[in-house]
Amino acid sequence: MKYEFIQAHQDEYRVVKMCEVLKVSKSGYYKWLHSKDEVSERKQRQEELRRKISKSYHESGGTYGSPRIHQDLLEWGYIVSQKTVARLMREMELTAIPESKYITTTDSNHEEFVYPNLLERQFMVEAPNTAWVADITYIWTVEGWLYLASIMDLFSRKIVGWSLDVTMKKELPLEALEEALTLRQPQGELIHHSDRGSQYCSTEYIQTLNNHVESKVGISMSRKGNPYDNACIESFHATIKKELIYRRRFKTRKEAIDAITHYIDHFYNGKRRHSTLGYLSPNDFEKEYHQNPKVKIA
Repeated sequence: MKYEFIQAHQDEYRVVKMCEVLKVSKSGYYKWLHSKDEVSERKQRQEELRRKISKSYHESGGTYGSPRIHQDLLEWGYIVSQKTVARLMREMELTAIPESKYITTTDSNHEEFVYPNLLERQFMVEAPNTAWVADITYIWTVEGWLYLASIMDLFSRKIVGWSLDVTMKKELPLEALEEALTLRQPQGELIHHSDRGSQYCSTEYIQTLNNHVESKVGISMSRKGNPYDNACIESFHATIKKELIYRRRFKTRKEAIDAITHYIDHFYNGKRRHSTLGYLSPNDFEKEYHQNPKVKIA
């Protein structure tokens, strides 16, 4: 093109003279040059967005889709729509890991007393230490099975207590409960909800809840055949399997324990964005609450 020739030789000849010889207008050349600069700027911006999208995606371990990556970009100061993020992710062939079905392993065939459902699927609460939910899941390693007991505070979806062991005996969830009580020191009224498994109905577990003098604990258990009664903590266990456990082949139980501990403490509680929390992490959501107690789950 004539304009490209002028640009390539502008250090050798005057632009005005070249325009005369090539019979093009000077204004037309500068308009083309400005348009080219705009295209170059847009291309540079797209490349920068791609780099930041890749950063967010890989820092999440490949678990973030466009909504969470969009929130990262906004936090980093980029003005961009979620549709643009989704389009760029498709072009980059970045896809969040699909959901996996959750498998329940609850053993409710026992003679212990089963408490009524006090939670009644009221998963949105307005303050920390108002409602906790608890459950147990399993992890395979080359050395054998490993079991994870977790307790979640429904207010922030934060995992406030967890334990890992080679058996599903009552000591497993009891250790998670004692950790939660020690770290959170709940006061006032607290609902503790679990399934009706024998571990949660055991005398030791119930006594630990009832003996916590700082709070009045209402013991709540899911109804028989109603897995959705404890959906939030089951969702967490499905998430940790999808985002961590199913993506790794743990050679030893210690390797699994280290990875799970890091995932819960550093990523899930500290960084992972929750759509339920306005795309804040559990820690950031609680921090905002303590700065402004009127904040509520969106």
